[in-house]
Amino acid sequence: MSSAEHIAEDRAPDGVRPPSRLRQLAAASIGNAVEWYDWYAYSFLAVYFAGQIFPEGAGNSLVPLLSTFAVFAVGFFMRPVGGLLMGALADRRGRRAALTLTILLMGGGSLLVALTPTYAAAGVVAPLILVVARLVQGLSVGGEFAASTTFLVESAGPGRRGLFSSFQYVSTTVGQLLASGTAALLAALLTEQQMGEWGWRVAFLVGALLSLLGLWIRRGAHETRSEQQAADRPGLFEALRRHPRQSLLICGITAGGTIAYYTWTTYLPTYAQVNAGFDKGDSLTVGTLSLAFFALLQPLGGMLSDRIGRKPLLLGFSLGFAVLAVPLLHLVTDSFASLLLVQCAGMVLLTGYTAIAAAVNAEVFPARVRAAGIGFPYSLTVALFGGTAPYVGTWFKQAGHADLFPWYVAALCLVSFLVYLTLPETSRQKLER
Repeated sequence: MSSAEHIAEDRAPDGVRPPSRLRQLAAASIGNAVEWYDWYAYSFLAVYFAGQIFPEGAGNSLVPLLSTFAVFAVGFFMRPVGGLLMGALADRRGRRAALTLTILLMGGGSLLVALTPTYAAAGVVAPLILVVARLVQGLSVGGEFAASTTFLVESAGPGRRGLFSSFQYVSTTVGQLLASGTAALLAALLTEQQMGEWGWRVAFLVGALLSLLGLWIRRGAHETRSEQQAADRPGLFEALRRHPRQSLLICGITAGGTIAYYTWTTYLPTYAQVNAGFDKGDSLTVGTLSLAFFALLQPLGGMLSDRIGRKPLLLGFSLGFAVLAVPLLHLVTDSFASLLLVQCAGMVLLTGYTAIAAAVNAEVFPARVRAAGIGFPYSLTVALFGGTAPYVGTWFKQAGHADLFPWYVAALCLVSFLVYLTLPETSRQKLER
């Protein structure tokens, strides 16, 4: 690309130079981090509030935890709705409008979780309120990925889509770190009883306040939708109707990535507690350390994909997990070092997917239906395989077949490996505007 084309691409249609790419990156990343803090606080703190919201089953201590993760999965099943509705909003009204609404919804859902009464105080109303809160947050997160993925990749300069794409999971991981760090700090400062009674609520109140901060930061974002797109209002289901192959392709791309991602970043601490008797506080510490390592890997993976292409990273990720998921999960014991080693090893493999998922997805669809085209099939696949990972893993344990869960992870990664083999290389193709 010539220098003149570089300059033209850096300027807005009216000839006025838009805000810097760094500012665009910050607006998307900081808001996304706040959004995902709220989402992941639920998973990290589930072991503390499960017994307060759900009564125990007949002599089975896993029933409250299983019920809590079932609600976690329910939130995921609102994500396809969010991906479709917010994605359509981003395509019709602009990326900024969708990003503003998603973070408002997330903050409201977090506040509702913080104020959820106990089962002893409100009976069945308590779990119902929790379900409503998770539905609102699921709607928000589904829309967040659709809008922020599109926004990030469209904000990238030539030859930098992989790098910009990586900040989708950098910011997501920062949100997780904030959530796990807050949970670990509360666990260190409070007793187990205090954490179970009221300490967990503090983290969700902090999340509601952080959402306001994210909203303020996003006000400075520059719209990436072109003037031609602004005049074009695609229908709600146009992406599915006109691009069915691309929609199915997003599902295949995502299946292995989402099960590996949620197993390693969300469920692994609980897996270690339930299957190896790992200490709760130590599992949060291991999770925090491995997530920090994971965040540092993302830009490296994104830059590597800009140099050698997306496909080699995707193939390495999927084949690695198909072969190593079972032995890695079998290495988890009650040893601090074993869990840290297993989690960090998985993070290295996982980077081959997470660092470039946003770019790969955005490069599949044309600009006019990009957000909705990504949002619905991606969120549906995450709901089916990612959101259910903690529930499926805990269910296998309750059924006496805990050893089957690693095979389940490996099988889905093998499916995605076969899909990746069919993908064309898109890293050097110009992104349609």
